[in-house]
Parts: sequence; C-alpha cells; structure tokens
Amino acid sequence: MTPFDTRLCSLGEGPLWHPDRQTLYWFDILGQRMLAQGEDGQTQEWQFDESFSAAGIIDAERLFLTSETAFWTFDIGNGERERLCAFDAENPLTRSNDGRADPWGGFWVGTMGKETEPGIAAIYRYYKGELRQLVEGVTVSNTISFAPDQNCAYYTDTPTHRIMRQPLTAADGWPEGPAEVFVDLTEARLYPDGAVTDAAGNLWVAMWGGYCVVCFDPTGREVDRIAVPARQPSCPAFGGPDLRDLYVTSATTGVREEELTKRPMNGATFVQRDVAQGRPEPRVTL
Repeated sequence: MTPFDTRLCSLGEGPLWHPDRQTLYWFDILGQRMLAQGEDGQTQEWQFDESFSAAGIIDAERLFLTSETAFWTFDIGNGERERLCAFDAENPLTRSNDGRADPWGGFWVGTMGKETEPGIAAIYRYYKGELRQLVEGVTVSNTISFAPDQNCAYYTDTPTHRIMRQPLTAADGWPEGPAEVFVDLTEARLYPDGAVTDAAGNLWVAMWGGYCVVCFDPTGREVDRIAVPARQPSCPAFGGPDLRDLYVTSATTGVREEELTKRPMNGATFVQRDVAQGRPEPRVTL
C-alpha cells in the first residue's frame, strides 16, 4: 500500500467513497474533523466541535453523519449540518465509533467508551426515523458490514477477537435469530477493527495493531492479506472509478514514539489499486 493522503490522523476512521463525487471522505475522531480527497487530488477538511466517526451517502449533495451525541445531515457544498436526532447523548462516557449504511437504507453504528471502559457500549440501527439498540454490553464496536446477498450483517467487539455473523430479515433488515461466531482470531492474536465486503461477499478487515488488512471468504477462511505501512490500520473502503481500489485509514494513538519515528506515515490514509471488485455503498433513507 502507498500513501493516498498524508494528513496524519490521531484516529483515522470511517472511510467512505462517494461515487457521484469521486471522492473519499473519512474522519479523525480524536481530532474532531472530517477529511476528503478526490480522485483529482483536491483535498477538503471540516472541523467540528465534538467527535464524529462514520458517514453514509444520502444523495449527491448530502452525507449522513454520526457524532458522539447525535445523527446529522451534512451539506457537502456549504458544510452546514442539520440535527436529525439525539444519539447516546445522555451518556458522557461513550462516543460513536464504527458505522455503515445497510442495504435497506438504514444505518448501523456502534459506540465505545472514551477511555475504552469495558462493556458500557452498544450497537444500534437507525431506520426510517427509528433508533433501536441491537447489541449491548460492548467494549469497542467495529467491523459493521453487510453481505451482498443481504442475508447477514457482521460486527465485532474488538477485544474479544471474534467477528460475529448476524442473520437479517429479508423484508426490512432487522436481526433475525441469534448471532454466531464467524471468525475467531484469539489464537492469531489479531484485533479486528473496521471492515467492508466486496462484490463476491468476502469480508476485508483492518487489524488494529496488526499492520494489515485480512480478507475472509463467506465461510470465514482467510484468502488474502495486505500489508499496511502503519501499526494501527483502522478501516478499509473500496473506491476509485471502478470500485476496485482499497483505501485504509490508520491512527497514531497508541503508537510509541520510536515507532512513529520509524514509520512516519502512521496516521496517514493509504491505497492499493486494483485489489478486488467493491460495491457502491447503499444510500441512507431518512
């Protein structure tokens, strides 16, 4: 992988490719900002007054954003935000973390403790104006992704090393039945962070602290591994003109000073071209 954008993030997260604008958007959660870079190399940056972590596409002009206190619509052209509803606002210990739009137009997002407090977070779904908690007792929510055939969602509580597979109803995408373990990475000592599925149904997972993105096929078998020149890769996204390029955000938080000196691109956003066939992200239905 090579650097795509060299603006270093304390905690890069939530990369999202907008095909209408041929632009990648992502967040520096701890820096309270959203960054963007187009295929043409043009960059943008927006500073916020609280932590934002994940986005979905509403249309060509607007994004759906999640922050530590609310869900928002965001006008890309003028940078104006409109609050949709409160989100975990009554809990000062948590903030939003990983999130992604689902195939029905809903949006799944998880939280985590600001100091990684055990078990105080959860995973939620926002769908047609309704916000519902799906998973409780979480420490660090991540890996929220959806199979292209729409039969399941994936998620993890990163410290458990386990990626879960949650069956979904065909009609509206709500969970149906219990979740089951899809991949257990305890023996491999890998910590799954953000993830994305490709057109073939493979799950590409950034491994926090692992210098890599690992690809699992729909049976949970590892079929590919891509080295990332940063210790803390945080989340992948497919993008580019044909959705075949893999972008990965990373972080400097938790990286020792000698490591930052040795690998000065820790915290950058990376790309590897022509990796696999990705899929366009679903649009969020308000």
